[in-house]
Amino acid sequence: MREYHVDLHLHTVLSACAEVEMIPPLIVDEALYKGLHAIAITDHNATANAAAVMEAARGTELVVLPGMELLTKEEVDVVCVFDNLAQAAAWQAQVDAWSLPLENDVARFGAQYVVDAAGDFVSEDTRMRKAPVMVGLEEAARAVHALGGLFIPAHVERDVYGLIHTLGFWPPDLEADAAEVSHVLRPRQAHEQYPSLRNIPIIASSDAHFLDWIGHVRTVFRLTASPSVDALRQALQGDSGQGFYVP
Repeated sequence: MREYHVDLHLHTVLSACAEVEMIPPLIVDEALYKGLHAIAITDHNATANAAAVMEAARGTELVVLPGMELLTKEEVDVVCVFDNLAQAAAWQAQVDAWSLPLENDVARFGAQYVVDAAGDFVSEDTRMRKAPVMVGLEEAARAVHALGGLFIPAHVERDVYGLIHTLGFWPPDLEADAAEVSHVLRPRQAHEQYPSLRNIPIIASSDAHFLDWIGHVRTVFRLTASPSVDALRQALQGDSGQGFYVP
């Protein structure tokens, strides 16, 4: 059994609200400097920069998982995490099919850049990524799980895009692997303040949009194998003596 420090919610320059410093080599360097063992790349409704960060981490001890921060039709943010790029691509195709045909307003929201492993410009994503897609929470959870991914509603206590404040409750039939809280709330406090979360595993992630914030909030997983979606899921469920905690 070994402890792994994990941050499952990071953005790159593909997210219009992220700083220009959020490019693959700097993200990898910062994650290693902060003592992280695994990260997930979770841009808004997009996965195109995950491969570049994975390539930038090649040859290091950092595990990079491809993912996405999905905004559902209820306007709830959800962290979706996968093991490989094939799963992420299949998920992107589904999200694009659910997305409205909106163009990004660069002047208002900022540009969305696809970059390579060195952080150099490849293309600009002109599709409006920070908009709800036309899929509900429960359908999205089933679709993510069908692809083998993790489904974790993000910063659930926040007034904007947080599940608890947006819906007013945690849907009893929602097939989520965990709930994420932000840096302002401890898991114990979340269980006390929101009774509907008492039986839900609660993790914390940084939601980093700039380098200094990477790893500022993290979850430590006790695993018998290297971090993967299956290993993280087993730890969240407490299988085989595995587990997790928020330091």
